[in-house]
Amino acid sequence: MTERAVPILPADDLRAAKTFYVDALGFTVTFEHTEDGITGLLGLQRGAIELTIDAPMAGHGREACVALHVDDADRCYQTWHPRVAVLRPPRDEPWGARTFDLLDPSGNTIFVIGPPLE
Repeated sequence: MTERAVPILPADDLRAAKTFYVDALGFTVTFEHTEDGITGLLGLQRGAIELTIDAPMAGHGREACVALHVDDADRCYQTWHPRVAVLRPPRDEPWGARTFDLLDPSGNTIFVIGPPLE
């Protein structure tokens, strides 16, 4: 058995979250449970990254942050920044990574981490 953690992010509108993650960031839907398109659960996957979106997610806090470990932060930035608002462009971190941040429609921070430039 392989163990793994799947972050669950809160959302205000499942439809807006689906547009952001699927259309803009290239995730695929692994499951969806909704009766009105706005509330419910949405499972997402992009390569080895899995997320669950919960709208509304009462009792678990808001404004979550998830780190997405990718092979090339600059390539993701080039693909995503024309489609979504990016908080800051990629930069090399003193701790040995290349990162940038963006926000999803519900205010969750997506912290993208790749290897540093060589």
